[in-house]
Amino acid sequence: MDKEEAVMAEIKIINAGNLPNIPWQEKPADLKTAAPVWRYSENPILGRNPTPEIARIFNSAVAPWEDGFIAVLRGEQVNGIPHVYLGHSKDGIHWEVEREKVPFTDEKGEPMLPHYAYDPRLVKVEDTYYIIWCTDFFGAAIGMAKTKDFKTFVRVENPFIPFNRNAVLFPRRVGGMYKLLSRPSDSGHTPFGDIFLSESPDMVYWGKHRHVMGRGHEWWESVKIGGGAAPIETTEGWLMFYHGVSSTCNGFVYSMGGAILDIDEPSRVLYRCENYLLTPEEPYEVTGFVPNVVFPCATLQDETTGRIAIYYGCADTHVGLAFTKADEVVRYIKEHSVLNPGDGEAVHHY
Repeated sequence: MDKEEAVMAEIKIINAGNLPNIPWQEKPADLKTAAPVWRYSENPILGRNPTPEIARIFNSAVAPWEDGFIAVLRGEQVNGIPHVYLGHSKDGIHWEVEREKVPFTDEKGEPMLPHYAYDPRLVKVEDTYYIIWCTDFFGAAIGMAKTKDFKTFVRVENPFIPFNRNAVLFPRRVGGMYKLLSRPSDSGHTPFGDIFLSESPDMVYWGKHRHVMGRGHEWWESVKIGGGAAPIETTEGWLMFYHGVSSTCNGFVYSMGGAILDIDEPSRVLYRCENYLLTPEEPYEVTGFVPNVVFPCATLQDETTGRIAIYYGCADTHVGLAFTKADEVVRYIKEHSVLNPGDGEAVHHY
């Protein structure tokens, strides 16, 4: 093994802890995709009519909890209004869905349900779990709440004014500051969008905004991009799965991409894969309420084995599960990296 191979072989997940019960399925021997990401053979794992109140579940996030897993779910109610629900699972694959919406409150404990809530993320930072979703704040904006027991959910200040969505927290402070990815947009089905980074000392006041990445030149991310799962810390940098959108004569197509961000200055892109990692191909991704959508929202990872389980929305109808290994996917991103102008800079002014 030469020096370069030795360095590449040392790619590891760090500061994530061990998760021996991570859901997992070995890579198929006949994997036909170029990227080292493969789907769970029994997909989808969540979908239509899980309870009488919910028509569809998709674009949802998962975290380890107690001896199993917990999820914050995008539940499209039968009246068409999306809200956040909880799901519980022993294995991360088979889920029980609560029938009542997550009971968000204000700091005084008074009920404070959003008008709507969709595409939630769930990120643990230190001893607190944060739920982040797209909400109504006189336009599409970011809603946030915190919990330590998944019984009490206290709303915190909205970090930004409209219009913004696809907010994703980093799982630890960087340079003593909380870091948040977001995608400024408009209030509709935005035909544009870049990923930005903001920081806060207290999860209330956000600033020092930096441009991270713009839409790519490749067809699969030529319209807009947005943050997906919480970045995973590796020996090569922050591994970020995100979504890229293309426009076709039959509407938008959402695919999953991958990039590596600098550990200490995560607005600086080190590597950006020119190829998608996952794109709509299976029937449950191609056909549904909104066809042709692969929308990553969460990962589970095991530091010991390097295994990563990716939860993603499928066609605005189902939740799918895919797998990869940190060393394989980071190596693939690096080998197929093409940076756009400005990707390698921490841009904050012109």
